[in-house]
Amino acid sequence: MGIQKGTVFDIKRFSIHDGPGIRTTVFLKGCPLRCWWCHNPESQDPRPELILRAERCIGCGACVEACEAGAIYVEDGRIYTDRTRCTRCGACTEVCYAEAREMAGQEMSVEAVMAEIERDVTFYDTSGGGVTFSGGEPLTQPDFLLALLRACRERGIHTAVDTCGYGPWETMAAVAEETDLLLYDLKLMDEAKHRRYTGVSNRPILDNLRRLAERGTPIFLRVPIVPGINDSEEELRRLAAFAANLPNVNRVDLLPYHPTGKGKYERLGRDYPLPDLHSPSEERMQEIAHLLEDLGLDVGIGG
Repeated sequence: MGIQKGTVFDIKRFSIHDGPGIRTTVFLKGCPLRCWWCHNPESQDPRPELILRAERCIGCGACVEACEAGAIYVEDGRIYTDRTRCTRCGACTEVCYAEAREMAGQEMSVEAVMAEIERDVTFYDTSGGGVTFSGGEPLTQPDFLLALLRACRERGIHTAVDTCGYGPWETMAAVAEETDLLLYDLKLMDEAKHRRYTGVSNRPILDNLRRLAERGTPIFLRVPIVPGINDSEEELRRLAAFAANLPNVNRVDLLPYHPTGKGKYERLGRDYPLPDLHSPSEERMQEIAHLLEDLGLDVGIGG
């Protein structure tokens, strides 16, 4: 068997919001959901893609010469990019002196990722931390994810997988066997609204969550609070009733919506679905936390 490889779009060190302790978060590319509030839209497409920061462009024209597909051209003294003709080769990013262009996503081997992870082993040991595999959705690269989890286990590194839970049960069960903790995103209980705002049914997500909880998998639930979409009292009560009946769910983390994804959509040449939405206030987050606590859940704000 050849060297196991996968597509990674970011690795963040010293993370404190993706599980216990100080962690390294490895972001795998590809996601079956299209959440309107996604703050990592560059994670959705499984292929590498161009990020363009137009405000950094100095108009040198090096990218125009480098693009063999003719996707970059000059018109009225300005440089334009036709994404429909872009082959995602990355040649323009290699000659962009101003760093206005970069590719989101690169192929990495298991050992290359592990080399990054092992740089911070001392911090894991002293803080009770480890590595978290996030995305995108890590389940979209199951073989790569499983290889990474097993490599971490061999080295005694604590692992967590941040998942939306949308995938085949067989994949979900195999990942659960190899990880120490699941950070499980629960977005909406209403099935029709889930389809509208994420593009997929929540039935596989809820079924997988039930089965994981019943088999004893350690789980932290993570609930994004998106004003006007999933923060009604009815929706929150349904979520609390569901979560309260799950064994082995240690806590529920409420994650306040933030509009940081807006700029990323622009750099990908896409329209942001929620251009006028604002983050919930601290007071509103506290109200929601108290409501869920009153319904029997152990609740935290943030990850």
